Amino acid sequence: MAEFNFKSNPEVAKIFDAYPEHVRGYMRKLRDLVINVAEGHDEITGLEETLKWGEPSYVTKHGSTLRMDWKQRFPNQYAMYFNCNSGLVSTFRMVHGSDLDFEGNRAVILKVDEEYPEAVLRNCIEAALRYHKVKKLPMLGM
Repeated sequence: MAEFNFKSNPEVAKIFDAYPEHVRGYMRKLRDLVINVAEGHDEITGLEETLKWGEPSYVTKHGSTLRMDWKQRFPNQYAMYFNCNSGLVSTFRMVHGSDLDFEGNRAVILKVDEEYPEAVLRNCIEAALRYHKVKKLPMLGM
């Protein structure tokens, strides 16, 4: 197994620190899940944590950018955002539609004060971080 390389932009920590207290722990837990999924997959040898559009974003060599954020106008939810042209969210809806909430073809919506379905999110995160290797597989290989 190749060594895993994690690179983080220090500005991302400032974003997490600035989230309101009621959502900060959820956002950090989601961040840890993304890193854990990447770190635990043999085909993913590196993960870059950066900012895109001012939001914590995660990029791999063969993946599609995954972003996450909390918006003040929707204080009781937070989300993972995906490239709306990728087919990721439409596939997530087909595979895990009864387990997740969605916003159009761009986001998985999670609720504050509710446990998220970790196994389902792991599956979605893995598909996003490996997107260019799985995009031609039926249902992204999910």
